[in-house]
Amino acid sequence: MKFLSAFYKRKIAFAGLIIIGVMIIFALLAPLIAPFDPQALNPVDKLRPPDGTYWFGTDNFGRDIFSRVVYGARTSLIGSAGVILFSLSLGILAGVTSGYIKGVEPYLMRLIDVLMAFPPLLLALVLVSILGRGMVNVILAVGATYLTRTTRIVYGLTLKLREEPYIEAAISSGVRQIDIIFRHILPNMMSPLIVQATFTFAFSLLDMAALDFLGLGIPPSIPSWGNMLSEGRMYLTRAPWLLIFPGACIVLTVLSFNLAGDVLRDRLDPHFRRDIEGV
Repeated sequence: MKFLSAFYKRKIAFAGLIIIGVMIIFALLAPLIAPFDPQALNPVDKLRPPDGTYWFGTDNFGRDIFSRVVYGARTSLIGSAGVILFSLSLGILAGVTSGYIKGVEPYLMRLIDVLMAFPPLLLALVLVSILGRGMVNVILAVGATYLTRTTRIVYGLTLKLREEPYIEAAISSGVRQIDIIFRHILPNMMSPLIVQATFTFAFSLLDMAALDFLGLGIPPSIPSWGNMLSEGRMYLTRAPWLLIFPGACIVLTVLSFNLAGDVLRDRLDPHFRRDIEGV
């Protein structure tokens, strides 16, 4: 209840939470919600504007836009979830190792610095060009760009936490290093990592849509919001609904996760919570 009350106090953030819930429902229940097969071709109804039969209209192949948007939600959310899993798991491992084992830090963190010197989208483009198209390769390419940020955050938190008195007390008591990491260091950095995960989810969704739009992401045969934008850009003046609906889904989803991240940051970070509550 406290979690929901934090959102309810901010009407815009609460609306964002509802949008996130709708997108998750679309992703989980796509076969039940979509009225048509997203791949079914119907040349007779191509470029049909929104009406009672086709709520979002049809594309240049006569495919139902609403059904493709619903299935696109599944593709986008699965991809972003994969980026979070990849970047957080390796980022935590690299950050904690660099921050807690002094001999590793000069080498591992310099590698992270080199990767961070590249613009994120450019790095993703290079990696996906090397790995090839496909969901897994796109997740790896985009996840590598957010791996560096997560590693930096975890590294800084580890350096701070290892100097805390309770860590020194645990070391003096003979607690094993691995137990210190899992019992004391990792649990105390979960709050900022949860916030980081929400922002990573939002921006990775945007990056994956950008790769799809450029023709370097998921194959066109798989419905995704980026692919829909790429296919519909040639019909901008004739059939603007081809871009309006998938574009609106991208904007609303990214905005909603950013709003959720702001609320979680204010709720989980004691400094922000103190300022809000006036303590």
